[in-house]
Amino acid sequence: MQGDRTLVSHIAAGESLFEAPAKETVLGVELSVVVPTFNERDNVHEVVTRLAACLEQTAWEIIFVDDDSPDGTVELVREIGMRDRRVRCLQRLGRRGLASACIEGMLASSAPYVAVMDADLQHDETLLGRMLEILQTEDAIDVVVGSRYVDGSGIGQWDQTRAVYSQFATRLSRSILNVDLRDPLSGFFMIRRRVVDETVRRLSGIGFKILLDFLASSRRPLQVTELPYVFRPRHAGESKLDNQVVWDYLLLLVDKRLGHLLPIRFLAFSLVGSTGVLVHLLTLWLLFKGLHYGFLASQMTATLVAMTSNFALNNIVTYRDMRLRGWQWVRGLGVFILVCSIGVLANVGVAVYLFRLQTFWVVSAVAGILVGVVWNYAVSAVYTWKT
Repeated sequence: MQGDRTLVSHIAAGESLFEAPAKETVLGVELSVVVPTFNERDNVHEVVTRLAACLEQTAWEIIFVDDDSPDGTVELVREIGMRDRRVRCLQRLGRRGLASACIEGMLASSAPYVAVMDADLQHDETLLGRMLEILQTEDAIDVVVGSRYVDGSGIGQWDQTRAVYSQFATRLSRSILNVDLRDPLSGFFMIRRRVVDETVRRLSGIGFKILLDFLASSRRPLQVTELPYVFRPRHAGESKLDNQVVWDYLLLLVDKRLGHLLPIRFLAFSLVGSTGVLVHLLTLWLLFKGLHYGFLASQMTATLVAMTSNFALNNIVTYRDMRLRGWQWVRGLGVFILVCSIGVLANVGVAVYLFRLQTFWVVSAVAGILVGVVWNYAVSAVYTWKT
């Protein structure tokens, strides 16, 4: 009853029940560490343990953003989170990609500072405290980067081939940057929340190089400082690097150059389509000239082979983050063939219509091709990969 009378007296005095007392400071999370994962179960405990050791004086949290790992990564993170409120899990279904995972993790945070690091412990987590100190004390700095290419740093046990590729990719990245940075491809950095909010709607979210995406997408040159560290061997599990990483990186560069003109998926879809022309002609030549089948049968077979090739490549390359598997792959192929068949009719219809209007035949043909490509891209995106 005494509590009820106190509550009534507060209301009568016009005090808000939802506001903290004027002299009270509400302390929230100061630093969110975003860690994208896929099959990293064996590293989760160690990552949390090391962060707890090096961030003792900081109000921190770790957000594991997992792309639906089949090895039980999510289950382990949630188990730890039940005992430690600083450990959070963001599980993504039906999509893949480190950059997009980092973006979603950042958006799930309310902390004024956000760090990104890998789950494999190749990054030196002991730098996080120094990174945070720099951002807290130097207002002009937007991003602090853990660098492998400044004095006192190193690439660890990389072989010569990987080192050369990395240096070449680093030089290539400078073509889209307006900041002076030795390691723009680093996956280990800390950024102010306000910079995330300023830039997030301009990000491409393609591939693995989220730092490069931020630097190239910002409307203003970001102020960056670099801290040296030595790249360590993977703690456990297998590397996710493959040939697709190179393709994703090139797409990111192209998107930063042309993304304001054409969607990057459309460019990738068109490039894949150009390979289908070669597949079609080779199949037609083999059947018609090599095996002496009739032209109609050879042409129809070549068309189906080219469509299947285009679908498979688009599934691997253009829509890697939404890749279809199993029966979904079979269903997707059927839908894709149907969509492209209608696209062929649109192609021919537009070309013939323009030609009958006395349009130059080359222009008519190109117009038909463009209509077909746009139709195939737009409709297959919605009904095949369901974007």
